[in-house]
Amino acid sequence: MTAPHNETAPPGVIDYVAVEDSPQFRNLKRTQRSFVFPLAVAFLLWYFVYVLLSSFAGEFMSQRLWGDITVGLVFGLGQFVTTFAITMTYVWYANRKLDPQAQAIREQLEKQEAGA
Repeated sequence: MTAPHNETAPPGVIDYVAVEDSPQFRNLKRTQRSFVFPLAVAFLLWYFVYVLLSSFAGEFMSQRLWGDITVGLVFGLGQFVTTFAITMTYVWYANRKLDPQAQAIREQLEKQEAGA
């Protein structure tokens, strides 16, 4: 059971439940999720393909590409590269899309807390 919340909180008091229900906050969550969930699913699929190939396609994964470099080694290192690429892409996305929205919400809350 959730506690009821004030629709109009007195000056200096922030109704965080109302903030969470606000269109700006819902849009921020939707923007973040629309980026994170597809990338998470794509990475997990890529990871499980790697694990399954390692387990059930040993001959394929042990094929040599250059000297002692095998398909499995390249795919394994690809996991690290993918992780760093996703992280850098998320930081770029957050800086451009999420942070400005969060900053606007923060400024609005600071004004409300100050009683303005």
